[in-house]
Amino acid sequence: MDLPTLWFALIAALWLGYFFLEGFDFGVGILMSSLARDDTERRVVLNTIGPVWDGNEVWLIVATAGTFAAFPAWYATTLSAAYLPVLMILLALVGRGVAFEYRGKVDNVRWRRAWDTVLLVGSLVPPAGWGLVLTAMATGVPIDASGVLRGGPFALFTPLAVLGSLAVLGFSIAHGAVFLALKTEGEIRARAATAVRKIGPVCLLPMVVLVILLQARNGSWWTLAVAMPSLVATTAAMLRARAGRDGQAFVLFGVLLAGTMTLLFGSEFPTIVTSTIDSAFSLTVRNSSSSPYTLGVITWLAAFCAPIVLAYQSWSYWVFRRRIGTRHIPEAHVP
Repeated sequence: MDLPTLWFALIAALWLGYFFLEGFDFGVGILMSSLARDDTERRVVLNTIGPVWDGNEVWLIVATAGTFAAFPAWYATTLSAAYLPVLMILLALVGRGVAFEYRGKVDNVRWRRAWDTVLLVGSLVPPAGWGLVLTAMATGVPIDASGVLRGGPFALFTPLAVLGSLAVLGFSIAHGAVFLALKTEGEIRARAATAVRKIGPVCLLPMVVLVILLQARNGSWWTLAVAMPSLVATTAAMLRARAGRDGQAFVLFGVLLAGTMTLLFGSEFPTIVTSTIDSAFSLTVRNSSSSPYTLGVITWLAAFCAPIVLAYQSWSYWVFRRRIGTRHIPEAHVP
């Protein structure tokens, strides 16, 4: 495998890791107000992701930084064409991070509810936005020879892109519910398990439809070999969730996500960004990559740094692996 192809696969894997890990804490943020009945239960829900949410953001940072270094044309075209959606995503992420820190600074119900609303919006916008942007870029947008988007920002809102937005958002909600069932105890766990059974199929439906459409649109034998296990994993995940096997359902959700991301990034390969104006304007792995020297340098850096980051994040998840409940939450203390 040559270096451009290797880095394309690595960037796709980074986005997969981001949606798998950050996806469930987006879902937790979305579900917090509906699954928690009082402030103590809300603190339980937030504490399930408190030790890991900022570490999960690293996957996004590395994915965008890797794109900038390995495929500068891909980076420039995507962020310029999707300037407004990306801006909204970044503002939502900033607000979400501030909400985590500021929510407990004042002992006031209105204060906490205001930051809970910020957390909700900050958890809704990023998965919907990234699903829209990545699906639009992969499946076709009107970009010209200079990589400029024609038709304004709403040109990104193609039917497939909107479906991709709903797919990532729905997956995050279902994934978050499974994660809460896996990480909590007592009534919160019971409510989360019930949510998985009731809303899980509805939330996962857009992703299942996206897999089918991507396969029908530009599928081959190898994409079919990816799509079929993904669809089977969806059914198996719901069955495992109904049986109370939260850990198995959590992993099977990851299989569905892995299949979807593989189809999204790989079904058009070697095209990275598809132009609907003229196929000659499309970006490919070849015409958008950095020089061989640059790719060689960042490959060595990645080979050195990636194992350290993965080891540290794995250790963090291991340390905070146990279930938590209201009995673990101390009295609120505000200086």
